[in-house]
Amino acid sequence: MVEMVTKPYAAAFERHALANPDVLCLSADLTSSCEIDGFRDRHPDRFLSMGMAEQNMMSFAGGLGLAGFRPFIHTFGVFMYRRPYDQLVASIAYPRRKVRLMAFLPGITTPGGMTHQSIEDISVMRSIPNMTILETGDATEVESICAAADSIDGPVWCRVLRGSVPRLFDTPIKVGEMRELAMGDDILVVTAGICTEEAMRARTALEKAGISVRHLHLHTIKPFDTTALLDHVGAVRHGVITLENHVTEGGIGSLVAETMADAGSGKPLMRLGLKDTYAHGGSRPYLMRYYGLDALALVQGIEKLVGQKLGISEDELDKVRVEAVHSLAKAEGL
Repeated sequence: MVEMVTKPYAAAFERHALANPDVLCLSADLTSSCEIDGFRDRHPDRFLSMGMAEQNMMSFAGGLGLAGFRPFIHTFGVFMYRRPYDQLVASIAYPRRKVRLMAFLPGITTPGGMTHQSIEDISVMRSIPNMTILETGDATEVESICAAADSIDGPVWCRVLRGSVPRLFDTPIKVGEMRELAMGDDILVVTAGICTEEAMRARTALEKAGISVRHLHLHTIKPFDTTALLDHVGAVRHGVITLENHVTEGGIGSLVAETMADAGSGKPLMRLGLKDTYAHGGSRPYLMRYYGLDALALVQGIEKLVGQKLGISEDELDKVRVEAVHSLAKAEGL
């Protein structure tokens, strides 16, 4: 039975901030939605409400970084880079300010549709010099994201899960490393974020069907250990499949493709994710099924890679975790 943790970020950020006096908490008018309302109430001297003015917030945070503070910015991911891109680059990335960009609602983790779904942020951040990219996949990674981000000498983009989050791992994020979750020799599966749980759902059924899965989970997307990945690519027979809560262009599918191409790897690669499309509104399980980001989509992708039908049905996959769109663990459904 998977342990579910309610609002792991709220407690983790407060612990980290209290242990580090130079850390400041910035909010762009989504304070309760980013689980920092308790911190605001208990530590008002460390909290700055910047309002719905993300461009100003980026420049302000850059100034705080110049003054020796380490600001943690909190808002939904889409509002963190689509609106204030120029200020993010000029005031934070270019001068390598120690600003920690805590981007909530990654990908299709919200029913809010295009305006709230951050589906191309990894591709944007990967192209920005000096930017580190971290992504949380479970409660343990959410609990360790603040310390991991704050260990970086420069800006850090963090895809943060909120609300009720499963605990899948028992060790914190180690920046620059990848988690080796299974070490099979038929297919290499590379996942990040909420898609890792989907791949874990599929693994038992795949093993029963005779497919030996090697599964890597990425919490560090930039910098990336290309040598380790290539060792894993070379250890499997049939090829590589990536599954991500992001468009397939510029995300981990592209990262793996670029790594393999640069090394001259001839192994087949299949990239699963959003295919040149924006997502509409809906629950997470519905959207993951509709856009091919779930366990069943992974099984079907592996069938294509190995060239055979495995006969695995939805009923044979480990139970899907369904959480309410609106709940006490989320300040708002969006």
